[in-house]
Amino acid sequence: MTTKTKMTAADYMEKESNFGAHNYHPLPVVLERGEGVYVWDTDGKKYFDFLSAYSAVNQGHCHPKIIGAMMKQAQKLTLTSRAFYSENLGRYEEYVTKYFGYDKVLPMNTGAEADETALKLVRRWGYDVKGIPDNQAKIVVCDGNFHGRTITIISMSTDPDAYKGFGPFTPGFVVIPYNDVDALAKELKDPNVCAFLVEPIQGEAGVYVPENGFLKKAFDLCKKNNVLFVADEVQTGIARTGKLLACDHEGVRPDVLILGKAISGGVIPVSAVLADDEIMLCIKPGEHGSTFGGNPVACEVAIAALNVVKDEKLAENSKAMGQIFRDELSAIKSDMIELVRGKGLLNAIIIKPKDGKTAWDVCVRLRDNGLLAKPTHEHIIRFAPPLVINETQIREAIAIIKKTMAEFE
Repeated sequence: MTTKTKMTAADYMEKESNFGAHNYHPLPVVLERGEGVYVWDTDGKKYFDFLSAYSAVNQGHCHPKIIGAMMKQAQKLTLTSRAFYSENLGRYEEYVTKYFGYDKVLPMNTGAEADETALKLVRRWGYDVKGIPDNQAKIVVCDGNFHGRTITIISMSTDPDAYKGFGPFTPGFVVIPYNDVDALAKELKDPNVCAFLVEPIQGEAGVYVPENGFLKKAFDLCKKNNVLFVADEVQTGIARTGKLLACDHEGVRPDVLILGKAISGGVIPVSAVLADDEIMLCIKPGEHGSTFGGNPVACEVAIAALNVVKDEKLAENSKAMGQIFRDELSAIKSDMIELVRGKGLLNAIIIKPKDGKTAWDVCVRLRDNGLLAKPTHEHIIRFAPPLVINETQIREAIAIIKKTMAEFE
């Protein structure tokens, strides 16, 4: 009779290294379960989750209403493909279009798929409605953007880590500085521009918040020049910034809205592209689709996840808790903190290296002290806890951050 050897955290990490592609560099912690704002590792240690799976777990880990909806539907019917109708899809489509105020939705699975869908949609609109000559459509994007990692999406990236060594690239993109209305106005004069694609706040770039008024001015310029305003709210949407959508802070209703991540509460991959009929109906049967997009489980999960956002007033909580968080972090006296910025519960600190210690070292020490966060672009730490966090919990987390920064003094 043999005794089964218990796997250690090092064993789990080694297995990923041995058998998985090396396309990520995770923080050295192996997670086993989660509930609400907390996760536990394989040794039973408890942490605050301040990444929320890159803002996918806005409703908290394993929310019982979302998990319940998933389990109920998974025992009944999981997939039909779009070759047939289901009793779930039309109900979800009605729910989500009324929830966000659009005529139509095109359901997909991942954020990158939703962005790709939007790119096809605005190009087709450019040809069929605006009258741009075939294969001449242009889409204006911003430097520092992050919309995914497909070949077409990295074709518009300005991050060498994303595009270097993966060419040739897809043409048709014009890059301007983020938060630069004058640069946008110049490019929109080109009659072949069909769309402006923008993140209301650049999450992967380090929670780069544009100046107040930028989104509204950009939207107005698009209207003036018959160009579609396309908002990628995969990270910023679903109450993350203190409003249902980040564009709501400036009263902007995008012509095309891209959603993902938290639209399912982080339970399964669900994404969506929303637009009105004039735009959405440019795509005809057979011209775009997804086997899993709009599957019955995804429909029920998304309805439940969006219900939680409204019922538990997560946008309002995000606004209130985010203000406490920024106020407290801004008061920290540390040579390593250059800047605190953000909106709602999407926040970041800019780290100035000290004695060879970087943002990575700070995140490792935060882990040791019971809070999980991850650096982006080497010198920025993003803080994005689940939106169900309460004031007691946010203050406990702030105390951990203050303690950690003091340890570097």
